[in-house]
Amino acid sequence: MSDRPVVVTGAAGFIGSNLVRRLLEDGRRVVGVDDLSTGSLANLSEARDRHPGRFEFDRLDVTAGGLTPLVERLRPELIYHLAAQVDVRRSVEDPLADATTNVLGTVAVCEAAARGGVRKIIYASSIGSYGEPREDQLPVGESFLDPALSPYGASKRAAMTYLATYQALHGVSWTALTLANVYGPGQTTAGEGGVVATFVGRMLAGQPVTIHGDGEQTRDFVFVDDVVHAFVLAADRGDDERFTIGTGERISINQLFRALAAATEYPHEATPAAARPGEIRHSAVDSSRAARELGWKPWTTLEEGLAATLAWAAATER
Repeated sequence: MSDRPVVVTGAAGFIGSNLVRRLLEDGRRVVGVDDLSTGSLANLSEARDRHPGRFEFDRLDVTAGGLTPLVERLRPELIYHLAAQVDVRRSVEDPLADATTNVLGTVAVCEAAARGGVRKIIYASSIGSYGEPREDQLPVGESFLDPALSPYGASKRAAMTYLATYQALHGVSWTALTLANVYGPGQTTAGEGGVVATFVGRMLAGQPVTIHGDGEQTRDFVFVDDVVHAFVLAADRGDDERFTIGTGERISINQLFRALAAATEYPHEATPAAARPGEIRHSAVDSSRAARELGWKPWTTLEEGLAATLAWAAATER
């Protein structure tokens, strides 16, 4: 393990803060970067309290020009790039803002890496970067390249093109992890909040729960600790490649609602609403290539992951 630090952009977000925790537990020196537009410093309180000599936080927007001087000063070995605009609906409403964060932000990370002698960028992508697969194509792997259905997806695809370009021009290696629907402790309804966090939060508070569309759309839910492990493995494996990260299993939104309602003793029916534009109907990913080349497999079942998420949320509510 190198004694050079690693940088995590989007460090105060859900996945970013869990990655920071894991890297510190592994003995790395970590510099967290976040503009706190959606992330929270509270997510990093444990890192700051338990690892004061090995954790540094810098509040900055990666698109605002401050990243390159930071990276040139620190000379980190790796940049984990998780800072992003992740709301599909917002990308449809304001595609320019989405592209500014997701495309120009990635260009800024690539430029900082090239100027600062960074060995590798590990990039968080999403299955939402790709189009609508037929059911007979599921689960999809790295060969599935249908055009994105939202500006968010298009911006994440463009970002990966820049990673490959900077590798060709400047020799900065990269690995992109195309993530299924990530959930787990620490996820809230803000920022990177997904359907699990939204359902859990509203059920525990006794508030109405909305299901968009008919609820028969399906998703591949992968536990955050498993995803973090994939990021750690990618530091030394899978150079200049993209890997799909998920369980390969699907559950409908209606099934998820029923499971969480039973677990929380939520007495109400879901409120129906119109389907959201830009969202795909069915999603699941094949991670067999990640198993072969990264040595990664998910180990947390959905039942275990939902139980851990509910326990965390209930404790937080108190």
